[in-house]
Amino acid sequence: MFEGAEVRLAVDIGGTFTDIVLDVGEVRKTRKVLTTPQRPEQAVLDGMRLILIDARAHISDIDVFIHGTTLATNAIIERRGAKTALIATEGFRDVLDIGTESRYDQYDLTIDKPKPLAPRSLRFTVPERIDAHGAVRLPLDEAAVRALAPKLRELKVESVAVAFLHSYANPDHERRAAAILAEEMPGISVTVSSAVCPEIREYERTSTAVANAYVQPLIDGYLARMADALQVEQFRGAIYLVTSGGGVTSIETARRFPVRLVESGPAGGAIFAAQIAARLGESKVLSFDMGGTTAKICLIEKYQPETSRVFEVDRAARFLKGSGLPVRIPVIEMVEIGAGGGSIAHVDAMKRVTVGPESASSEPGPACYGRGGQRPAVTDADVALGMIDPDAFAGGTIKLDPELSKQALLQHVGAPLGLSAETAAYAVHEVVCENMASAARVHAVERGEIVGQHTLIAFGGAAPLHAARVAEKIGVSRVIVPSNAGVGSAVGFLAAPIAYELVRSRHVRLDDFDTKAVSDLLQEMVTEARALVEPGAAGAPVRERRSAFMRYVGQGHEITVELPNRPLTTADLAGLRQKFEADYSAMFERPIPGAAIEVLSWSVLATTEARNLPTVAAVARKPAGKASGSRKFFDGRAGEVIEIPLYRREDMAPGATIAGPAVIAEDETSTFVSTSFDAHIDGAGSIVMERKAA
Repeated sequence: MFEGAEVRLAVDIGGTFTDIVLDVGEVRKTRKVLTTPQRPEQAVLDGMRLILIDARAHISDIDVFIHGTTLATNAIIERRGAKTALIATEGFRDVLDIGTESRYDQYDLTIDKPKPLAPRSLRFTVPERIDAHGAVRLPLDEAAVRALAPKLRELKVESVAVAFLHSYANPDHERRAAAILAEEMPGISVTVSSAVCPEIREYERTSTAVANAYVQPLIDGYLARMADALQVEQFRGAIYLVTSGGGVTSIETARRFPVRLVESGPAGGAIFAAQIAARLGESKVLSFDMGGTTAKICLIEKYQPETSRVFEVDRAARFLKGSGLPVRIPVIEMVEIGAGGGSIAHVDAMKRVTVGPESASSEPGPACYGRGGQRPAVTDADVALGMIDPDAFAGGTIKLDPELSKQALLQHVGAPLGLSAETAAYAVHEVVCENMASAARVHAVERGEIVGQHTLIAFGGAAPLHAARVAEKIGVSRVIVPSNAGVGSAVGFLAAPIAYELVRSRHVRLDDFDTKAVSDLLQEMVTEARALVEPGAAGAPVRERRSAFMRYVGQGHEITVELPNRPLTTADLAGLRQKFEADYSAMFERPIPGAAIEVLSWSVLATTEARNLPTVAAVARKPAGKASGSRKFFDGRAGEVIEIPLYRREDMAPGATIAGPAVIAEDETSTFVSTSFDAHIDGAGSIVMERKAA
């Protein structure tokens, strides 16, 4: 039906909305449908049917289906995963409680740490011991492993994580234990830490293995149901899942390592923002992704998102490292807070207006949805302020009731503080914008960046409504709202490369460097990574990137140094030291002359090339012309209702320029241009807000 045009579908399941994007050659269709939390695949299938009707296509026409989801993260945060047991080396039952022996807030005597996903009653140990060099000091007691099976059955354990001491250096004991469990308990899910995270650092490796085991039955079941449902619908294409590191992987790999999906949706957003930054030549960008449940903020330098090797899920303290459950996987570095369109507002015991992290989600949703929600959400505040056209929300598929918003705001925020519904709405809007501004400031400071020197790229269903105010608070003078901003993460999925990164620990000092052993290890990793990428690449070129994680001997953390894509020689060692010391000096001003250097871990990334769009030429600016309507907007700073113009984005040609305050509406979202900004449409169709001259 679509001769010569590749048909690609992307789906992003969020806490409130499921976003669908269909690309047929150069033509793009988009849809937003409410997420169905009990059976997430239902919203996916419903949305697919709607968008295929729009495109006059059939599911059998789809060549590639790319999927991202927050199901793994939500399962951990909401503790909805499998009943999970941990089997550890004798003497190491309490690794999850001991952690790193650090406190994220040393002065708080009542500190709360997130509860381990495997409670102490479900943690067991067996005799075995492997040393840091991989030598067996004590053989695995296989009888002890078999003896655990009846206990696990009696406790109705659904999934098991096996994490033995130093298994990154020698995985034999873990693999044998997993084989015994498979014999004794057919059908049980088993995760071995040496497969999911073959790295040094016992606590992080164990935590990652337990997290993988905890979500594996849920994600495996969901992906199996999804694959079966697609087959029934006559889908014949390839299915890929977006990983936290910003690449896509096969459904088989995702079912084996679901922990790599914990940040898949937000990763798509960062890819989307990086692509927009490259098109527009914006080398310093702060991406701002606000959906229905959360807001995500990510620094993008030279068109590349910041990356990390560890991510914390379910933080007890919003901005404090060490307060969450560590998951050691390749991940795009960002800060995420419970601030979305569905975040619930209330007044606390100290008479303060607070917003989130609890969300109304899609069921029942904000009060204005008319689906039974009684408490006010951020969307209710935006509706009450007049920023959203209640008849055109989500392309008119969801009719909003402003009166329900005002009633909820008055009851839960206004009345306790003696405020009108409109003033209460303004208070909620201000608080949620300040929460996001604070997150942006902290994220930038932690990386030594000045946040005001960046361009803000806003996307997600709610971000364009709040971006101008957040920009005012953090001192940003330029804001970009790209085309298809309301479904930005799903658009980002379509640009993601097929990729997989392996990290393995093997300790080597530069002054005692076995080049053959290291080169053999890297080649083994290259072979394994390519085997996971090449089948999906379908003949497209696959490139690799090799890296070493280096530090001065005795230090606690490492710096990433890129390696040549070939076997290493002794002649490379001086260059490795030089690269490390250059990066070290950039971070800490000066190297340590003559100090010994060691490599703790090695990384190989196999990836296809990302889909890049052409750069955008400048366009001449001109007045936008007559607005298509107007909105009654409550100006909280002035304390009065004013009339502001309403423009339809599709009616604004490149170069069209307006002055704030104004609303630019479209099917997926609306952009609020505050009094501080002028806005114009650039050559790519993006809304560009620039701060007015003082």
